[in-house]
Amino acid sequence: MDKNIVLLPGDGIGPEIIDAATEVLQVVGKKFGHTFIFDSQTIGGSAIDLYGTPLPDQTVTACNQADAVLLGAVGGPKWDQNPSHLRPERGLLGIRKTLDLYANLRPVKGFKKLLSASPLKAEIIKDSDLLIVRELTGGLYFGTPSERYDNGNSVVDTLRYTRNEMERIIDKAFQSAQLRKKKLTSVDKANVLESSKLWREIVEEKKVAYPDVAVEHVLVDAAAMKLITNPSQFDVIVTENMFGDILSDEASVLTGSLGMLPSASLAENGVGLYEPAHGSAPDIAGLGIANPIAMLLSVAMMLRYSFSFEQEAAVIEEAIEQCIDNGYHTADLHVENGIKVNTKEMTEAIIAAINQTV
Repeated sequence: MDKNIVLLPGDGIGPEIIDAATEVLQVVGKKFGHTFIFDSQTIGGSAIDLYGTPLPDQTVTACNQADAVLLGAVGGPKWDQNPSHLRPERGLLGIRKTLDLYANLRPVKGFKKLLSASPLKAEIIKDSDLLIVRELTGGLYFGTPSERYDNGNSVVDTLRYTRNEMERIIDKAFQSAQLRKKKLTSVDKANVLESSKLWREIVEEKKVAYPDVAVEHVLVDAAAMKLITNPSQFDVIVTENMFGDILSDEASVLTGSLGMLPSASLAENGVGLYEPAHGSAPDIAGLGIANPIAMLLSVAMMLRYSFSFEQEAAVIEEAIEQCIDNGYHTADLHVENGIKVNTKEMTEAIIAAINQTV
């Protein structure tokens, strides 16, 4: 069966890692008898340059009609001085809201060969394997009003959530915990924020329906500390939008690089947008040295969550692990006595490992 995938290369290194993704998907499709049809659209800074908007109507239309969406990255200093509505990041926020991609899943799992790439001690991170479930379409990033007033000397941002927005992400987290180690950590700031007080109340209500899942509540500042002092204590973490944004980026130190972290953003109707957790890295754009692994792990998540291609996803993940075990690494990583490669060479090594599988 054909699968229609919209590609959003975006800015910076986005086009380079999207190219790696399509190459791997073509190999996987040939190996397993699937046909992937690609439709490239614009978003972010590149869309601003071409169409004067970070999220063109044709991009929205294409994404609404797709089976899944792959996003490279958005942003860069070229557009830093633009007004708020013409910032590249508005395209990313807009497509999340338009597609109602309420659930962001970010698995954080270290590779043994890359333990030395992390600034944390190996004995602290060696058993780290967690999933951060972040609410993605509500909270401070979307609340109104969000503006300056008093001649620009005062500002207001609004943190707004509905019960339904909280309930559906908390349910998703409980369901994810049931598929893993049956432990859920809910992160909030209930000692200060009304939104967090409601959040905690809902978690307490919901846990009755998931008696097999152990639940704990942790304040966000304590969670940030524990994430780097004892990360193995976590299995599934669920939290609101801004807290999840910060904690998931902090968790990148467990793997040694943001270039190793994939993510999936899911809607209730099954549509998903998949992207690496790193940014557009404009300082290395066009040099051919970007790490494609987070993008390729995001491809594996797409195959698993949007298409239910579990075997195909596992083949990609195993190929990546094999290449890392063999010492292959890009410039953002350090591997003792490893083999430093560029984007193309890493992609080719992973494809070779895929082709070696039965």
